[in-house]
Amino acid sequence: MANDRIGEILVRESIISADQLRQAQHDTRSNGKRLAYSLAKLGILGEKELTEFMARQYGVPSISLSEFEIDPEVIQLIPKEVALKHTVLPVQRAGSTLIVAMADPSNIYAIDDLKFLTGLNIEPVVTTDAAIEEAIIRYYEQPERLSSYDDVMGDLDMEEIGYAEGDEDDFNALDSQAEAEQAPVVKLCNLILLNAINKGASDIHIEPYEKAYRVRYRIDGVLHQEMAPPLKLKNAITSRLKIMASLDIAERRLPQDGRIKLKIGKNREMDFRVSTLPTLFGEKIVMRLLDRDKLELDMTKLGFEAAPLKVFKDNINRPYGMCLVTGPTGSGKTTTLYSALSELNSSEVNISTAEDPVEYNLVGVNQVQMHDDIGLNFAASLRSFLRQDPDIIMVGEVRDFETAEIAVKAALTGHLVLSTLHTNDAPSTINRLLNMGVEPFLVTASVNMIVAQRLARKICKDCIGEDPHASAQQLTDAGMTAAEVKTFTPKRGRGCRTCGNTGYKGRVALYEVMAVTDPLKDLILQGSSTAELKTEAIRLGMVTLRRSGLNKVAEGMTTLEEILRVTASD
Repeated sequence: MANDRIGEILVRESIISADQLRQAQHDTRSNGKRLAYSLAKLGILGEKELTEFMARQYGVPSISLSEFEIDPEVIQLIPKEVALKHTVLPVQRAGSTLIVAMADPSNIYAIDDLKFLTGLNIEPVVTTDAAIEEAIIRYYEQPERLSSYDDVMGDLDMEEIGYAEGDEDDFNALDSQAEAEQAPVVKLCNLILLNAINKGASDIHIEPYEKAYRVRYRIDGVLHQEMAPPLKLKNAITSRLKIMASLDIAERRLPQDGRIKLKIGKNREMDFRVSTLPTLFGEKIVMRLLDRDKLELDMTKLGFEAAPLKVFKDNINRPYGMCLVTGPTGSGKTTTLYSALSELNSSEVNISTAEDPVEYNLVGVNQVQMHDDIGLNFAASLRSFLRQDPDIIMVGEVRDFETAEIAVKAALTGHLVLSTLHTNDAPSTINRLLNMGVEPFLVTASVNMIVAQRLARKICKDCIGEDPHASAQQLTDAGMTAAEVKTFTPKRGRGCRTCGNTGYKGRVALYEVMAVTDPLKDLILQGSSTAELKTEAIRLGMVTLRRSGLNKVAEGMTTLEEILRVTASD
């Protein structure tokens, strides 16, 4: 079915707007792919919604490839080059019939080609281009390097691995490097990294203890134990990962930071931010996965509700002043700031950022990596930025009075300043600035808006059902009114293969957006408490983190249990 025909039907059925169709068609012309690919890539249509639509139009069944484990013998029926050429994937063989997932089941040339190649009757099922491309990487490219944990351990001769029972100072870097370069150790480290990508982990924790060694993945904000390699491999694994991150394997008494760039297939690279920490029983390694392909910069998809999003956009589009994003580590502050920069980025403005570390490269933005050891810190970078004719400045974090003072001065002299702070909610950020030593009149003159945020796990779409554990009393205790409780049925995930039986898949941000308006400025100048500021902000229409979470519960996006875990009561 032609792109134009699909686009017409989507607009006619009010699934997308005419403007969205034009946007997708423009993207299609630049990337040379199908309209469906651009619709999914731009986030105009979700993958599931798009697959269901195509199934109706083509009159063939749809398929979710993430739920299938395809037999390697079936995969071998169609060469990788042919799969890439036609955007197809063999799924299952039943006698003389081969079921093939296709992005375009109406492509009779592809079907004839596959029929001639395999000698089998081809039965098409439909899914998205992105799902097929991801599956091609998974089945054709990674198996050459990625074995199972049991396979890797079976290849390892434990007698060849040295193990020092005594003083850590007896460490021999040459021996450790030789151990790290053994094929099974290399395979095991690759397995740890690639497994984390496949499972959608955000962090990898590799932790040595006195009599145990474990690998844990943080998936959707929660840590899960993945494997427990033998303690004898501690030095070999640590050295291998440090070699990959270009760190000093002989230095084991001081923390180190590095980066691993892993090439996956032909067109995809994954960055791992590596941090080592000397602990009592060896070095703990934590790796943060930075996947540019999964960086969501569309604010409407981050979790903003309509009213707070309008306040947010109004304030970041002001010509000067300070906008602060607050929350604990891992709450999505960087993504929110990058989304704001993406919205503001144009050829007419000069944007400079000071980051520690630079997580993603943004085209058109001048990003500076901090190096405290040579004196390049946030304060020094800010001073330099002000001599570089900036319009917009982003500071990774306001940690001290010096940085806060320069940021305030920049905000007062015609610059828009974006930054982060570590506070529990938006109103408490004011007192944090005052405690740093910033004068109240400078706070009111410079700060435009404060955003607090948290990340909550989303209910898995494939196993969503009613939540028998969330009672009306629990909902009212959490902050809902009795009238609100009667308007919806709480949901939860039952657990399935897609979500690893957790009931959750993916995360959504909860936002508390507080614009510093005149009534709040008066309270700040009067020395009001955080509680008084919060009460007034709510009166002026601020949606709190808890209320934002409860709205997501009412929409069926997450569970009451999850909201109680990540937010405090108002």
